[in-house]
Amino acid sequence: MVDVRRVTLPGVGVLHSFTTADGAELAVVAHRTGTSDLVSRPAGSRHDDETVTVRLEEDEARTLAELLGGTRIVESIAELDELPGVPIDWVTIDDADAIAGRAIGEVPVAPGVAIVAVVHDDHAHPSPAADFVVQAGDTIVAVGPTDGIAAVFRAVHEGVGGDAEP
Repeated sequence: MVDVRRVTLPGVGVLHSFTTADGAELAVVAHRTGTSDLVSRPAGSRHDDETVTVRLEEDEARTLAELLGGTRIVESIAELDELPGVPIDWVTIDDADAIAGRAIGEVPVAPGVAIVAVVHDDHAHPSPAADFVVQAGDTIVAVGPTDGIAAVFRAVHEGVGGDAEP
């Protein structure tokens, strides 16, 4: 378990920091204004000029947190990929994908393929209802024959038969 140090910075916000297994220091300063600073110092560094600070707006910090949290979910899904006889795959939705902003029920279903979950904002939604609206950044998880999954994901990206809409 990682020990996280928390320090209140009066008039500024809160600092959370920890040291990685290889000795690097990582910190986040959450400002009262809503911005955050991501601070990194290499292992063994004793000089401030080796410190890297990245200022993140509130939505950027939330995106980074989702990416880091989403990694754990994708890693868990990847473990399922090792089950014999159960082809499973997933795709992350972009703004340009045909399904973005639309109901999952609009995705044509290939024979033997089931959409078993949608991961949204670091939460898995198992067996999503047909009216579940898919957003950019969501991950769709499908089980079934490899070629069928590929056809479903093609429809998710391009729409039916490559059209602009599913």
